[in-house]
Amino acid sequence: MRGGLSLPPLSGAVSAVREAAMSNGSSRTEPGGRGGASAASGSYTGRCSSVSGPGGHYTLGLLQTPRSTSGSTGGLSSGGAGLTPFRAAGSSSSKEPRSGRGESYLGDKSSCAENASAVNFTDGCSARGLNKTCVGKIPFSASRSIGRSHAPLTGYSVTSSSTASAHTAASVIVAVVEGRGLARGEVGMASIDLKNPEVILSQFADNTTYAKVITKLKILTPLEIIMSNTSCEAGNATKLFALITEHFKNVTFTTVQRKYFNETKGLEYIEQLCASEFSTVFMEIQSKYYCLAAAAALLKYVEFIQNSVYAPKSLKVHFQGSEKTAMIDSSSAQNLELVTNNRDSRNGHTLFGILNYTKTPGGSRRLRSNILEPLVDAETIKTRLDCVQEFLQDEELFFGLQAVISKFLDTEQLLSVLVQIPKQDTAALRSCNTSLLKAYYSALEDRRFGVILEKITTVINDDTRYAKGCLSMRTQKCYAVKPNINEFLDIARRTYTEIVDDIAGMITQLAEKYNLPLKTSFSSVRGFFIQMNADCSTLPNGQLPSEFTKVTKTRNTYNFTTADLIKMNERCQESLREIYHMTYLIVCKLLNEIYEHIHCLYKLSDIVSMLDMLLSFAHACTISDYVRPEFTDTLAIKQGWHPILEKIAMEKPVSNNVYLTEGSNFLIITGPNMSGKSTYLKQIALCQIMAQIGSYVPAEYCSFRIAEQIFTRIGMDDDIETNASTFMKEMKEITYIIQNANDKSLIIIDELGRGTSAEEGIGICYAACEYLLHLKAFTLFATHFLELCHMDALYPNVENYHFEVQHVRSSSGKKEKIMYTYTLSKGYTEEKNYGLKAAEVSSLPPSIISDAKAITNHVAKQILHRQKTTPEMMKHRAVYQLAMRLVQTARNSRLDSDSLQIYLKGLKKKYTASCAAPDWSEEQR
Repeated sequence: MRGGLSLPPLSGAVSAVREAAMSNGSSRTEPGGRGGASAASGSYTGRCSSVSGPGGHYTLGLLQTPRSTSGSTGGLSSGGAGLTPFRAAGSSSSKEPRSGRGESYLGDKSSCAENASAVNFTDGCSARGLNKTCVGKIPFSASRSIGRSHAPLTGYSVTSSSTASAHTAASVIVAVVEGRGLARGEVGMASIDLKNPEVILSQFADNTTYAKVITKLKILTPLEIIMSNTSCEAGNATKLFALITEHFKNVTFTTVQRKYFNETKGLEYIEQLCASEFSTVFMEIQSKYYCLAAAAALLKYVEFIQNSVYAPKSLKVHFQGSEKTAMIDSSSAQNLELVTNNRDSRNGHTLFGILNYTKTPGGSRRLRSNILEPLVDAETIKTRLDCVQEFLQDEELFFGLQAVISKFLDTEQLLSVLVQIPKQDTAALRSCNTSLLKAYYSALEDRRFGVILEKITTVINDDTRYAKGCLSMRTQKCYAVKPNINEFLDIARRTYTEIVDDIAGMITQLAEKYNLPLKTSFSSVRGFFIQMNADCSTLPNGQLPSEFTKVTKTRNTYNFTTADLIKMNERCQESLREIYHMTYLIVCKLLNEIYEHIHCLYKLSDIVSMLDMLLSFAHACTISDYVRPEFTDTLAIKQGWHPILEKIAMEKPVSNNVYLTEGSNFLIITGPNMSGKSTYLKQIALCQIMAQIGSYVPAEYCSFRIAEQIFTRIGMDDDIETNASTFMKEMKEITYIIQNANDKSLIIIDELGRGTSAEEGIGICYAACEYLLHLKAFTLFATHFLELCHMDALYPNVENYHFEVQHVRSSSGKKEKIMYTYTLSKGYTEEKNYGLKAAEVSSLPPSIISDAKAITNHVAKQILHRQKTTPEMMKHRAVYQLAMRLVQTARNSRLDSDSLQIYLKGLKKKYTASCAAPDWSEEQR
């Protein structure tokens, strides 16, 4: 009966006990509903009190404090009047309070920092406004119709990989607070994943678009967002609240009183709960008042909804400054299809999809967050690249680590599984050369893992595994704990085994009695029942014996039970409740014993997810011809290709080059529709992101300048339509880019101005380009407005490129069609009138086409005359480009003296040729 799968022992035991307790105790499934079943129905909540530890009682790392039973008004005792701790945004209705009978499996709500008088988090039941409606009520319903269903977000939720299903369900709660008055725009955020005991704090200055806030929230994919009640007062809601609710329509919003956003209380929480190994965070957050205020409200709220508090020194607390990562706004992430395919959200053709060969949910989460927030520290990126390179050069190390990593469950959700790395498996890292891998090897040698492993193997059966199927999982739960640990548990298990044997024997007797092919089956709803596969014509009189009840039929399969079997199922359930309860207490005691050693598991969780991600990068390199990127002050890609298109196309995409430097930092790209402009622009952005997360890049050679922000404005198919909504969308996107871009940005703009008239479109594009030209940002600007191509005469840092096309005549020789080469070339496109060419192959009358050509040629000559390049302009441009090339050479050249001399002579020759006017003689040149 003890079937086993491949997952580590402790994970099976802990998840089994956790599932048993949660299935019988309270869980957070209904808004403001009663937590769970009573003790009579098999709840094991709060029964860990007999397992004492230092400072209190612990439940799986959470501190449990006794619940008041005296009926006093203090705390949140059952049925207390006037207790309205939290209110969902926009909600005026009330729901049932959490009853004292509905104790949470995770313990009590009381704070070990604050366990005093009645808690009133919102102003809905203040003394002034107290009324019958809110007395004793907790209005938990959300302002959305979804209530608290907690459906995962669709915006950034990843469903494209095999591991995605393990973590698509949102479980992060975020508190957001903004400064007031002169501090408006300074935002503090605190988040905690209910599946992972880590608090992430951040504080930053944002502008009126609140792009950073929206981006960070989309990366977190929150289950619930907490804000101050003053931010959403009727008729006076803040702009931040309005924007967040607009972008997160499927997320529950809850407001608490502003006073609970208290930075002093937040610092007390962090000092009390932060594990000693992460105490350096105090140095970072002491003056970050808004993120501390958010932490105070968040932790108080989580205590309430979980009916639990975290044990002292048990949390990992991390400050995540926005200056450590590049910012990619949510619109750019969508344009580039970083984690979600725009055509089909279930499709894996995304950057995340092509890089995700991770083996653990933790590794998959880390990859996703890195793609959405790439690194900006070149040394950290190079360290990652060193690891990937070593994996690629050492097959034994690569496959050995992959085998080890694949044994892990979700290391962040079940930290205890980390101790299941067999000691001999650390040998996979023993001979590594990279400094980061050596550091990981040292961490794996921590003696505390041996202590934890010894304690676990003393209590937990070695062959306990997570098993598919409700009956198999039930068996694993029952026998998770070794025999002879608890005499009463052994007796209960023997009783359970006897009942199961009796059920099987009884069904065998019934089969013999009625001469029918009966077999024992099991479901989580019915328990044990009888199943028979037979045609009704084989039954006596075409009927089942009257002893069989609750008969259901599906085709030729009958399912039914008997009165005796129902009674035996009840006895079985009673026995199981006793087993689960005693197993739960034993595991609680075990966790108390290993609690003092558990801090090392946080670091190990990071190691596993990081190794998993780096191995995934190496795996991607073995499938495609990627190269290691370099980091300089130049963006240079030789023969690069689109990584996602490579997975979709039947053959390798056409490769192209890109070269951007400080002296040539603005590229204008032209070409007909469908010639490859948008694909090329996306390809560059994707390659930049891949390089900044530590991945190899699809190219023959590549060098990148670290980008602090990556902005994209990509023209979609619907942008071709001229309408007000499209035009306003364009204006919002370009406004956001102009307001946020700096000298270290990578800016990609495609088809700006298509939503209005040609005259206005050219004017807007020209003005936007001139503004961006004053920055040192790397900008690629694709357009159909060929008038912009003449900007290179005014600005020497502008370069023109175009996608070539070829004209092929039909076999009859009467019609001509365009063949796309998808090849990028210097200069602007010669396909100036591809609209007219499209008209020629249509059914328009020849006279109209002839008139259109004449008018077009006349207008073009006028524009060309006004923008004619003078010799002085050419010389100015040549001097500028020579100076920039010399600076680049001085900074980055690794040529020997002879090669350098040849290169400099080439620069001189090119400069001389560029300065010469077209009509000069050879002597003049």
